[in-house]
Amino acid sequence: MKISELRDGLRRVDVEGKVLDISDPREVRSRYTGETFRVAEATIEDDTGTIKLVLWNEQIDKVNVNDTVKIENGYIKSFRGEIQLNVGRYGKLTVL
Repeated sequence: MKISELRDGLRRVDVEGKVLDISDPREVRSRYTGETFRVAEATIEDDTGTIKLVLWNEQIDKVNVNDTVKIENGYIKSFRGEIQLNVGRYGKLTVL
């Protein structure tokens, strides 16, 4: 799938892109369990556009700027008016 085809609510998304930048990680606390997690956002691009990729915990350390990443079985969700690509519990992130 191409980034330009991604729409809010899509599931089972397989996409590849080059990492343009990564935000500094921040800590968030789960509303449900009280656990603390690290989260960062990477901007990835292909030849059709760009999208924010949400990275959690150990994913943040695996990905670097200029890496090409492949997301399998991801999903798209809108957050603060912007669509974001999420790997989720059942998805897979691979650095190519």
